[in-house]
Amino acid sequence: MAVEIAIPELGESVVEATIGRWLKQVGDTVAAGEAVAEIETDKVTMEVTAPAAGRLASVRKQEGDSAGVGEVIATLEPGSGVEAPHGEAAAAAAGPAPPAASPQPPPSPPRAGAAAASEPSAAPDTAPVAGGEVAAPPSVRRLARSLGVDLGRVRPSGAHGVITRDDVEAFARSRSAQAPAAPQAPDAAGAPPAPAGAAAPVPPAPARSAAPEEERVRMSRRRLTIARQLVAAQQTAAMLTTFNEVDLTAVNALRRERRERFQEEYGVRLGLMSFFVTAVVGALKRFPRLNAEIQGEEMVIKRHYDIGIAVATDEGLVVPVLRGADRMNLAEIERGVADLAARARNGTLTLADLSGGTFTITNGGVFGSLFSTPILNPPQVGILGMHAVQDRPVAVDGQVEIRPMMYVALSYDHRIVDGSEAVRFLATVKGMLEDPIRLLLEG
Repeated sequence: MAVEIAIPELGESVVEATIGRWLKQVGDTVAAGEAVAEIETDKVTMEVTAPAAGRLASVRKQEGDSAGVGEVIATLEPGSGVEAPHGEAAAAAAGPAPPAASPQPPPSPPRAGAAAASEPSAAPDTAPVAGGEVAAPPSVRRLARSLGVDLGRVRPSGAHGVITRDDVEAFARSRSAQAPAAPQAPDAAGAPPAPAGAAAPVPPAPARSAAPEEERVRMSRRRLTIARQLVAAQQTAAMLTTFNEVDLTAVNALRRERRERFQEEYGVRLGLMSFFVTAVVGALKRFPRLNAEIQGEEMVIKRHYDIGIAVATDEGLVVPVLRGADRMNLAEIERGVADLAARARNGTLTLADLSGGTFTITNGGVFGSLFSTPILNPPQVGILGMHAVQDRPVAVDGQVEIRPMMYVALSYDHRIVDGSEAVRFLATVKGMLEDPIRLLLEG
């Protein structure tokens, strides 16, 4: 009797997924618990596993199709001893084979008398990865396919042995560096060299590229969800933004003084984010309606401080949650933020990592942004935007001094947060950052 493979429960408020990639084809044998497909939700990419051992009998959803929670996407003929299909029947069942990676040309022998330094450097270690299936997010797998790179020969550098885009691109570059240079093509016309004194012939204009000038790309489920949520946030909430600027002289001095000792003691770099998270928690305790959400005609004011940290990835923006930030010291915050960012970029976040945030911090400064208006992350009613640190002249006790300044922006939902609350909240964050002792006492 056929066993059905269905979309599993996807977590809080997620009811639908998109088939991203089939890892097994019809006719393939699978083990119990082995991944057969990758599915994309609006938050994460995850795998669907086989509930039993057997052979994949049918596929009901193709790549790019949507399916709801509990919907059957494939069936399985159970039986752990089933052999893989052979011959033409197997080829027909499995469908067209993926394009093979282009073979690597052998390196050309060195020229006599050539210096050793002119030889191409050796490629990085390309021994196959032990343990079978490699770990790589869908975007990296797509990149590898487009470059003809065998992921089994790429050495991973990401957390938990995950292969990153940089790993694939470095492998492709090293392979290209070993390829022999193509000989120059002879003159197509076979014409002899022009006589001395003759005007050089004018080369013909290059032919117009036949490549299309437009490309139509299907938006991923995450990108579609981001688009819908951003529009909904602006249409639903009464969103306003207030701005201020922070003098980071004292924080930077503290970081310089404690940087090496902090790194040695805690094994993590002392960055700006831990100071901002601590200041935000302190300000939320003083202005609790910024740590709330609207449910119908009620305000739900939260006494826990789970701070979302926006992270840009190849697949779009994600906001993993740093839970219990009010119970963390600076080192714990730095470690937590670094771990969330790494897992966001290598595609190993879970739905639980992305749910339940009470307030969000986003840092456009890492990309050079000097001034921007962040958009709310519903159902939250507040988001703090950090920006680039820039040395600027400021007046200090009647004197002009050059100080490291950062513009900060607070977007808030005016339905439950008054303007005076928002302004005082941001002023509190500013005051704590400009006086680190106050930060440690009140944050």
